[in-house]
Amino acid sequence: MTTTTDTNHARIDATPLDAVAIRFCGDSGDGMQLTGGLFTNTSALFGNDIATFPDFPAEIRAPRGTTFGVSGFQVQFANTDIYTPGDSVNALVAMNPAGFKTNIADVEPGGIVIVNEDEFNKINFKKCGYQEGYNPLDDDELNRRYQIFKVPMSRLTRESLVDSTMGTKDIDRCRNMYALGIVCWLYDRPLEPTIRFLDNFFGKEKQKPEVAKANIGALKSGFYFGETAELFPVRYQVAKAKLKPGKYRKISGNEATALGFVTAAAKANKQLVYASYPITPASDVLHTLARLKQFGVTTFQAEDEIGAVCAAIGASYAGSFGMTGTSGPGLALKGEAIGLAVMLELPLVIINVQRAGPSTGLPTKTEQADLLFALYGRPSECPCIVVAPRSPSDCFEMAYEAFRLAVRHMCPVIFLSDGYIANGAEPWLLPDLAAIKPIEINHPTEPNGPDGTFLPYKRDPETLARPWAIPGIAGLEHRVGGLEKDASTGNVSYDPENHDKMIRTRAAKILKAADTIPPLEVRGPVSGEALLLGWGGTYGTITTAGDELREKGHSVSTAHLRYLNPMPKNLGEVLGNFKTIIVPEINLGQLVKLIRCEFLIDAIGINEVRGQPFRIDTLVRKTLEIMNR
Repeated sequence: MTTTTDTNHARIDATPLDAVAIRFCGDSGDGMQLTGGLFTNTSALFGNDIATFPDFPAEIRAPRGTTFGVSGFQVQFANTDIYTPGDSVNALVAMNPAGFKTNIADVEPGGIVIVNEDEFNKINFKKCGYQEGYNPLDDDELNRRYQIFKVPMSRLTRESLVDSTMGTKDIDRCRNMYALGIVCWLYDRPLEPTIRFLDNFFGKEKQKPEVAKANIGALKSGFYFGETAELFPVRYQVAKAKLKPGKYRKISGNEATALGFVTAAAKANKQLVYASYPITPASDVLHTLARLKQFGVTTFQAEDEIGAVCAAIGASYAGSFGMTGTSGPGLALKGEAIGLAVMLELPLVIINVQRAGPSTGLPTKTEQADLLFALYGRPSECPCIVVAPRSPSDCFEMAYEAFRLAVRHMCPVIFLSDGYIANGAEPWLLPDLAAIKPIEINHPTEPNGPDGTFLPYKRDPETLARPWAIPGIAGLEHRVGGLEKDASTGNVSYDPENHDKMIRTRAAKILKAADTIPPLEVRGPVSGEALLLGWGGTYGTITTAGDELREKGHSVSTAHLRYLNPMPKNLGEVLGNFKTIIVPEINLGQLVKLIRCEFLIDAIGINEVRGQPFRIDTLVRKTLEIMNR
């Protein structure tokens, strides 16, 4: 037992733990995302390593109390490095029966379940599909399996705010803060960071001091309830993690993506123009960039996906850095214009935050099934560079890389994020901006032809990139458009040999990018029985599963691809050092097809398309099954 001290409270014994995974769940109007985010912020400020998984309902304002309207937020906080929000849930906070029903199976045996008892009534049981006369809180089997604590949060919140001038409906909206107060007491989290947020957000920004006061009151009341009710037999504490020294902040994938592109544009001394059409889960990139006008960022909300990508191409043609963003189906709508950017050979970045499809599919759930589409989903031979971040904080570095490669090779770059990365959050060590290399761009100012003419397709021998000429400069007039161009003059050409040459040159230009991308790194032994190879949002699960398998004595290493076209030059060598290549993907097997085709290796896929990230225990079990065949 360790003894801790809370601000203005008595000394209390707490049981130390290495890591805890908590999930808050309830109706989409219960404020679960805010509750989980505030607990995450507090844990990050305390010094824990964190990983989060917000889980949004696919329906917009689904009927209250129904299972398809449940919103959840899971956070794991630990005193060591972690890479996922956790498999099993150690503690579940369920604000209604629907949240309880859809999440209880993920709670570990013996785990803590805190419910808002006031919402467990006949009406809500019927809404979420429980049989008439059944109350899960009275189920003997569930009570034997879990530690279920029934707290009348609605009633206690109203009683604690009896002096408030707000109405009952508004007071009930403070129940999530009452629940947060209980959890803060249970896991020895200070209230001060949350109080500062509530006071600033509601009291100052929104000019609603009464709302701030009520939420703070509910938060403190929940904390005092945990302290005085003697309902919980044990209190827990997770010590600070031993993180690399430096200044950290919590960051989501979409936030890191936006900041990475702003930094890259600044390092290139370029104006960033982001043209987009709102679509889940990419919209937050637009929202974040729209707040950064002071850094020379221009955002444009177009009328549709096609207008957005065309506006971005226009910005690049004019000499700015053009970007567009979308999710899932939006990439298909942009396809023809991306082909135009390939033909024009202009720098362009297309952000695709993948989601579960096809069509509208599960728009708030994660998937990584757009890889083949990003590579081949355009008419004709239409190659693009494709990169993929592996975690929320890695979005910053890969955004910079996407910008660098686009301008270095004068071509479109597709940035493949996914819903799990985009919405998830983790600690981010703030980079030394002075140490980030500038992105050199040299716009021609004089004709480059032997007879004083400008040759728009006279290529750099190192990169095969054509010159990026800014319109309006005397002597640099040149033709652009979707028709094939002569390999030197840029005039329209229908010559078969010229077309063949240009097609091959554009493809070779993409492959040239491999000269400056880093080699693939292997975690664990560089050779052995099995290699788990992944890309995108599976990084955390694959890494953790590989570490667990090695701890159990199995010869398993892991590697993660962040560059998918072209791939790292040493990939073939890495693959050849292992007897079995296993590729986990949240699709039906797309990277595994590429590995089989390009390297003639009989790679084996582990594939799920459930709209959810892999579980660590699933990868461990299936990897062992494959190795034992």
